[in-house]
Amino acid sequence: MKIWLGLLSCLGVLAAAPVQADIYAYTDANGVIHLTNVPQKQKPYRMVMRTPKATATVLPRPAANPMAQKELQPIVDRAAERFGVSAALINAVIRAESGFNSGAVSPKGAMGLMQLMPTTASRFGVGNAFSPKENIEGGTAYLAHLIKRFGGDLKLAIAAYNAGPQAVVQAGYTVPPYRETQNYVPRVLAYYQQFASGQGTVVGSGAASTPARGPQIIQLSSP
Repeated sequence: MKIWLGLLSCLGVLAAAPVQADIYAYTDANGVIHLTNVPQKQKPYRMVMRTPKATATVLPRPAANPMAQKELQPIVDRAAERFGVSAALINAVIRAESGFNSGAVSPKGAMGLMQLMPTTASRFGVGNAFSPKENIEGGTAYLAHLIKRFGGDLKLAIAAYNAGPQAVVQAGYTVPPYRETQNYVPRVLAYYQQFASGQGTVVGSGAASTPARGPQIIQLSSP
């Protein structure tokens, strides 16, 4: 039952992301369920869900929304107090990740305001990554965890938020040599300074998710 509940949940995620959301699946010899929204005519894939064409929810870099930012601040402030993370830093991450767009989805499957991957969302108790409250609380809890793990070094914590903590460790506790991360860290720090100084009005283009490219596949391991 757990497998199929998880499967149905993932099907819902995949169905929401691409324009054409027919879902194909197969279970390999190790009991891993493979899902994809890319048409698979060859075996062993078989169609398990058909959906009509619809407007994609994976959005190209939308302009950041100052109204959304204002509405979200009570949630940000409560999360900041609960987890001991600066509200300015939370705002900076949201600004960089989604431009305050709670429906943002990345090509890699990160979701919502703070672009939580499914495994991170689950780890920090987020049941609905598109709920602003749950997403901000889960993302802030993750930030607090990373800040503690890297001894209060914001640069490393931010790098780990983007590339994963193991990448920071493998890079010798420095910002990993990935172009995306090398650009991400100073951008978040710049937003952080703006919000901390009270000048963090949301204007211009956000750094939210770009349209998905290629197959989107989720794997579920059988218990």
